Amino acid sequence: MNLNKVFIIGNLTRDVTLRNTPSGKSVADFGVATNRVWVDASGQKQKEAEFHNIVVWGRMAELCSQYLAKGRLVFVEGRIRTRSWIDNNGQKRIKTEILAENINFGPKKYSDEEKFKMPPEDKEMDISGKSEDISLDDLPTLEDDNDKISSDDIPF
Repeated sequence: MNLNKVFIIGNLTRDVTLRNTPSGKSVADFGVATNRVWVDASGQKQKEAEFHNIVVWGRMAELCSQYLAKGRLVFVEGRIRTRSWIDNNGQKRIKTEILAENINFGPKKYSDEEKFKMPPEDKEMDISGKSEDISLDDLPTLEDDNDKISSDDIPF
């Protein structure tokens, strides 16, 4: 039995490039970086990044071009393909890529300003589009009980 299946979760290293083949089919490509962190034998924390070339076809390529940008988290499921060609200088070139079969977009990154922006005039919008007055008294309060959780408290 043979299997060529890849799952990666990482951040885009560059914006998506969308092109069309002569027959009109959409194809997009972008890079994804995955990180590995471990502690070596001497107790030092080590980091390693691996860079992947992703190729996406069809409607999924168009959606990637529309919604993905450099830095965005993405989950890619696909298969590995290595191709080779002779470049304009006569040099043999080899490229390993992941041909995406499924892509899930991670959460959108917001700027610090967007993260903490309050609704205008201390009003909150509900899904119907109507605004409601809110006050700080209505917000729930979390209190630190300083209690430790023991393994006996876990129900499984």
